[in-house]
Amino acid sequence: MTANVLRLALAMVFLSALLWISIGHPYPIYADGKAWLWLAMSAIVGYVFGDWCLFNCYISIGARFGQLFMTLAPPFAAIAGWIILGETLSWKAGLAMLVTLSGIAISILSRDGGHHFTVSLPLKGILLGLGAGLGQGVGLVLSKVGVQYYADAVPADAPAAMDTMLPFASTMIRALVGGAGFLLLMSLQHGLPRLKSSLQDRKGMLFVLILTLFGPVLGVSLSLMAVRYTDAGIASTLMALSPVLILIPYAFIYKQRIRFKEVLGVAVSMAGVCLFFLL
Repeated sequence: MTANVLRLALAMVFLSALLWISIGHPYPIYADGKAWLWLAMSAIVGYVFGDWCLFNCYISIGARFGQLFMTLAPPFAAIAGWIILGETLSWKAGLAMLVTLSGIAISILSRDGGHHFTVSLPLKGILLGLGAGLGQGVGLVLSKVGVQYYADAVPADAPAAMDTMLPFASTMIRALVGGAGFLLLMSLQHGLPRLKSSLQDRKGMLFVLILTLFGPVLGVSLSLMAVRYTDAGIASTLMALSPVLILIPYAFIYKQRIRFKEVLGVAVSMAGVCLFFLL
């Protein structure tokens, strides 16, 4: 909770500076009520719910398995698109969902010495991983709607850089709402004193700073840019490569051996994601 509040607060500072330099306004100018509404909903679903689940999932089962569950984000995004935007789902979508779930099952199931399979991860971590994938997928669809409303509200005489900066301005709205949501949750849990003490943790703040730059500032903004300029399914598929990209760095940083079945599980899950959108 503390890390999310700090990273979203820092993200607003960085994004404000970026917008000020590029378009002359340190805030998301031109955004109308519809853009704020949809982007706020995406922040509540994607940040407050999804990232809360993801960060707690990291604590419970680690980043490697946490990112594996994020391969469910594209299928969840497609389902949300069907419900919210009226997009169609074919039988291939069901097959792809089954393949993706099979890949996750390969990674988290193990034999108990007999002919029975047991889950090698705690149930809490699995549920948090599912919640993280759900929040990421649904939040992406809500973001796409919000960005489109934002783009429609930008006047013709707006600065030329506004077209490029639109995803960053949208991310600032999401960071503002998401940060406020986490602050509200912390206040309800009487956890605000932790914010003050965390500022004295220099090592922790350094990693929060790095997390902010690669997460909400660059990562989220570029994801919104991706869904604006290309098909959401293709963008989601590429963003779901995280479980593949994280294997080698994770093994190096934490000095943990990556088992073959985990690599196989990631490969199968990614195949399912590709089937979902590329067939």
